[in-house]
Amino acid sequence: MTSCTSATTTRILINGAKGRMGQALVRCSATHPALTLVAQTDAGDDFAAELAKADCAIDFTLAENTRSVVAACLAAKKNLVIGTTGQDAETREFIAAAAKQIPIVFAPNFSIGVNTLFWLTRKAAEILGPGFDLEIVEMHHRLKKDSPSGTARRLAEILAETRNLQYETHVAHGREGMPGERPNNEIGMHAVRGGDVVGDHTVIYAENGERLELTHKASSRDTFANGALRAASWLSGKTPGIYDMQDVLGLKD
Repeated sequence: MTSCTSATTTRILINGAKGRMGQALVRCSATHPALTLVAQTDAGDDFAAELAKADCAIDFTLAENTRSVVAACLAAKKNLVIGTTGQDAETREFIAAAAKQIPIVFAPNFSIGVNTLFWLTRKAAEILGPGFDLEIVEMHHRLKKDSPSGTARRLAEILAETRNLQYETHVAHGREGMPGERPNNEIGMHAVRGGDVVGDHTVIYAENGERLELTHKASSRDTFANGALRAASWLSGKTPGIYDMQDVLGLKD
């Protein structure tokens, strides 16, 4: 933990500090001069008490912890960066309601490369049009708990938005048996788990005679950690609202 503080830096708390992402955040925080790490919490720690020391919390824990983390930040009027994925619809609504009072960055992926992939995915879908079939393939390490990944879900949401489709209705999670011919308005989703893969995502646009594939592969969690730390710094002085990394990076049209 960094012992010095400065009025010109944003004081951060890292929640989930003992996890793989938490360790990357702690390590990478030393390279961000605009941030001061003042607290690290994990399971069993008094998050609310430690939060009093900070200006912003960064949460990379479990989806079932999200509500309590958001509630504590709301009560203390602290900024929040949420990197945890796998929340249900009710929890996402809870986050949106809290964001009316505090600024929150809630993103499925903090990698600059992945957020560029989000942007490219939308543009390619717009350019290629409805004649191309849409498929997503993602692979992560064997210990990942949620499926599909939050990043893959966001990619599917982007494709659905572009085609005026609905995620819950038009996304097909894998195929088996005799599902019949592929519907034109289907978005295929395929999750692969194994080994220590940090995160691979591919969006496939397939038409008769040609195929376009957009792929991002992460080899280190540091890329996500540095993005989350950048988001924490960016939140300083922001008005209440729910933001994502597209906002942080200025990628929104």
